[in-house]
Amino acid sequence: MEYTVKKLSLLAGVSLRTIRYYDEINLLKPAKISPSGYRIYGPQEINTLQQILFYRELGVSLDSIKNILSAPSFDELQALQEHRQQLVHQREQLNLLIANVEKTIKLKKGMIEMTDKEKFEGFKHQLIADNEQKYGAELIEKFGKEAIERSNKAFKDMSKDDYQKMTGLAELTNSTLAEAFAHGDPAGELAQKAADLHRQWLTMCWGHYNKEAHAGLAQMYVDDERFTAYYDQERPGTAKFLRDAILIYTKN
Repeated sequence: MEYTVKKLSLLAGVSLRTIRYYDEINLLKPAKISPSGYRIYGPQEINTLQQILFYRELGVSLDSIKNILSAPSFDELQALQEHRQQLVHQREQLNLLIANVEKTIKLKKGMIEMTDKEKFEGFKHQLIADNEQKYGAELIEKFGKEAIERSNKAFKDMSKDDYQKMTGLAELTNSTLAEAFAHGDPAGELAQKAADLHRQWLTMCWGHYNKEAHAGLAQMYVDDERFTAYYDQERPGTAKFLRDAILIYTKN
């Protein structure tokens, strides 16, 4: 069956403007243009749009989706199986949060007791799920699925004290980085202290440490606009400064 932009918009539940924009950026081209100038979409384009919407639901950027779909190795069936796996994983995270809320309600009613670990179990899983939704595809591509799974396990098994230590390290890293950035020397003592604090924080997050992976993550802070926006939100240029400091640190 063939669809015009308007019919496709109604079918997929996306706006006309979105479909036209996908055409403009060469993400979803029509199968043909009718004699009267209408964009016409066929079965293959329907499947492509479905894939785009799946990836968007998982938080993947349009540029990344374009690279994924245009790759010679792209396998539609494999992609659908991966989508299903991630959606099932998200459902499991929601179930954990629901169970956590239900336990907390019973705790407040005096019906049960909860350990500190149980109180935060659902939130840990949700943080992992949110991180995978935002950065999962890029992190797996750069560091490998095994490394990401090991990192997730380390985070899930983290005690309350270790979690507080990790968040404290993150805060200390950021404050030291801000002070170092004001001095402007990524090789300076303060910048290298920030890089070392970042290593300590990363080691706790990942459950291990690797110089090459540390340097690779630092490069992502510059290459990925989402990371850059986080570090540059108060002081533009901080992401690049941190990258440079870490590259110096890992070489030494």
